[in-house]
Amino acid sequence: MSQIEVDIHIGERVFQVACQEGEQAFLQSAAALLDAEAQVLVEQIGRIPEGRMLLMAGLMLADKTAGLEEKLREAEGQMQALRAEVEALKSAPKPEPERVEVPVIPSNVSDALADIAARTESLAEIVDEKLRA
Repeated sequence: MSQIEVDIHIGERVFQVACQEGEQAFLQSAAALLDAEAQVLVEQIGRIPEGRMLLMAGLMLADKTAGLEEKLREAEGQMQALRAEVEALKSAPKPEPERVEVPVIPSNVSDALADIAARTESLAEIVDEKLRA
């Protein structure tokens, strides 16, 4: 692959950097991160020497990166613990089936309730007839 020159903007300055063909997007992305940190410095301090600006912006990025790496290590530790828990659950013996008893109303009770309901309706009709008369 051939090398090409790319202009990147960092802290209100333009730098020409060589990179391999096809890597321009990665270079521009990295430069944008460094530029964001440099812009903070320019806004807070004003114009500062190029070397100092790049050093401070790089240190700010390194600090952010270190924080993210720590969070990543914590997340990986949690993920590993969760994976171990999932594997333990998968390899655990299956629980014994639980016996569930469903109460069944005996047919003679159902018949008796139906008979009582029929008598009640009959009595209600008789009462209605007497009230109308």
